[in-house]
Amino acid sequence: MRVILAEDSTLLREGLIRLLVEEGHEVPAAVGDGASLVEAVAEHAPDVVVVDVRMPPTHTDEGLRAALEIRRRWPGVRLLVLSQYVEKRYAAELMSGDVEGVGYLLKDRVAQVADFLDALERVAAGGAAFDPEVVRQLLARTTQVDPLARLTAREREVLERMAQGLTNASIAQELHVSQSAVEKHVNALFDKLRLSHVTGYSRRVLAVLRFLES
Repeated sequence: MRVILAEDSTLLREGLIRLLVEEGHEVPAAVGDGASLVEAVAEHAPDVVVVDVRMPPTHTDEGLRAALEIRRRWPGVRLLVLSQYVEKRYAAELMSGDVEGVGYLLKDRVAQVADFLDALERVAAGGAAFDPEVVRQLLARTTQVDPLARLTAREREVLERMAQGLTNASIAQELHVSQSAVEKHVNALFDKLRLSHVTGYSRRVLAVLRFLES
């Protein structure tokens, strides 16, 4: 796949370039600020962008704002945020659209290179990949909101893992239950979120969006 990197740490940027090239991917551009990222996407039409949150000149939220601009201008480009920080405002905005092809990982919590590569491939294929800590911090906004308050503890656990981009089989493995049990919880939460009769859209994506938007 064609991957553009946006990371202001030269050491990390060069390390990621070498890793991706060794894995057989093409890196047509690697930049150190948000404005250069948008220009690189316009020039090279990548499959995926890997972007940090805090970059020059202010080192606050340039990366996420650039990601949102890319999402608006080139909706087919996949986005994987790789950062030390959860920038709640723009992260929620990024995830409030179609979360297919979007990921958000925390650098300090990527324990294995294989975890990063797996998330990158999942996002490139149109899936989602969210660090559980990112989801947890965003979910702090939802605790007083119905109909999420109607979910049981187990249904909330299932929905939280759906928000991380896990399949039913992966959720079953994490929660040590059968896949059929997970499917029952998914159907129950669809009912409680009033999504059972929705057609034309992915109920799974809509459930996750409702979870993150509140």
